[in-house]
Amino acid sequence: MLSPRRVKYRKQQRGRMRGLATRGNELNFGDYGLQAIEPSWITSRQIEAGRRAMVRYIRRGGKIWIRIFPDKPVTARPAETRMGSGKGSPEYWVAVVKPGRIMYEMVGVEEDVAREALRLASHKMPIKTKVVVRDKKKEADD
Repeated sequence: MLSPRRVKYRKQQRGRMRGLATRGNELNFGDYGLQAIEPSWITSRQIEAGRRAMVRYIRRGGKIWIRIFPDKPVTARPAETRMGSGKGSPEYWVAVVKPGRIMYEMVGVEEDVAREALRLASHKMPIKTKVVVRDKKKEADD
C-alpha cells in the first residue's frame, strides 16, 4: 500500500475540503480516467483495491497511472481510553480528493474494456465518480 517514506511532521490537523480541484483535474497521461464528483478522504487501502480491480480486469494489456497519493496521516486513539492524554498515534494514510480530481488514468486498451475496468475501480471508492475520455477532436485541432 502507498505511504510516504518520511514526513516532516508525524501528525496533521484534519483541515477542510472546500471547493473544486484546481490541479489534477485533466487527463495528462492516458486516454481514459476516473474523476471524483464528491469530496472525500481516500485511504491507501481503497486506492490499492481500485488499482487491483483494474489490473485484474484488463489483464496484461494497457498501462495504468494512479494520480492520487495518500500523504495525510490520520490518527486514532486506542479503544476505551479516557479523555485527555493527547492525540492518538498515526493509524493510516489518506489522500484528500476534491470534486474534479482525476484519480486513475488508463491507456492501451479498448474503450469498453477501459470503461468496465474503471467502473470496477469506482465500486471500491467511497464517493461518486465518473469516467472521462480524452477528446480526439480537440487534439487534432491543436
